[in-house]
Amino acid sequence: MKNLHAETSQDTGKPALRCPAGCGVHEWLTIDSVLEVQRLLQRLNCLPPDGAVEEMCIAGEGNMNLTLRVQTSSGSFIVKQARPWVEKYPQIAAPVDRVLHEIRFYVAVTDYPEVRHCLPALVGAAPEQYVLVLQDLGPANDCTRMYNQQSESRLTEAQLLELVDWLVALHGICGIETKAAEFANRELRELNFQHMFILPFQTPAVVDLDQITPGLASLANEVRSDDAVVDRCRWLGQQYLSDCQTLLHGDFFPGSWLLTGTGVRIIDPEFCFLGRREFDIAVMIAHCRLMGVPDAVIARLLQQYQAAASSIDVGLANQWAAVEILRRLLGVAQLPFPASLSLKTQHVEWALHQLQN
Repeated sequence: MKNLHAETSQDTGKPALRCPAGCGVHEWLTIDSVLEVQRLLQRLNCLPPDGAVEEMCIAGEGNMNLTLRVQTSSGSFIVKQARPWVEKYPQIAAPVDRVLHEIRFYVAVTDYPEVRHCLPALVGAAPEQYVLVLQDLGPANDCTRMYNQQSESRLTEAQLLELVDWLVALHGICGIETKAAEFANRELRELNFQHMFILPFQTPAVVDLDQITPGLASLANEVRSDDAVVDRCRWLGQQYLSDCQTLLHGDFFPGSWLLTGTGVRIIDPEFCFLGRREFDIAVMIAHCRLMGVPDAVIARLLQQYQAAASSIDVGLANQWAAVEILRRLLGVAQLPFPASLSLKTQHVEWALHQLQN
């Protein structure tokens, strides 16, 4: 599969929707591509020849991809297309074949009902167009609104334990190490490596943090001036890039957790790879802390994982969690996190304590 590079519009600075020659895609889908989506669904046998698209809208607040909710005469589907840029930040190029790794993930868990039941079903795929079609889980919200400490919405401990149990089941898939080449996901991991372990700690800063929270830039400069912390983050980044034997979701944060009428569901496994299971746990720990989950509950989540699976390196998990917190507060991938400078400082101090010990 060719690696695509988006052309850039001189007027907007965003990638143009015309596809590079020879890539196999004539035009990227948009919210207005009703007939193109209808033909695609018909070709994939998701829609009969006389079926029609009745309504189409953007599904959720997706960061990486164009994600459409498509209501048809035969039911509702989620149509997801990877394009050679990050949907939320179109100035950032991204490997378009990430959708192929997501397809492989869904196929890999087919025979594991305890994993599969929390995922939308893969209904169809058009790899040559970097498109997959998923079951529509119905009215649902991801959990990103729960960063707001004033929100009445909170994940319960029982729901968090459901998420832990799903990780236990995912990490327990046997024989996956024989598919190491299929799940390398090297380009997307390299992109994540840069945004998690390198860019938040670079000078000059790539984000004007004072525009987000006055005083945050000064706090960030203190972090960046600590050579030991920066070096530790780079070392942790190299561990992230190292291959291991466990299938990971790779982006296990509230934006990938849906609350539906039938329980907690998991989406967007495109960052999947074979690595150390501490990484998925670390990302979950980081975001639990940012959501204000009490330390005692986080401790019980770790106990539940270790009781159901096996012992993990909690120190490594906490250090990866620390980097995830720092990248979300000081890097490009900001969260809908309306916290004060004081609260952000507390999170940064916790992260530095983990990295300095």
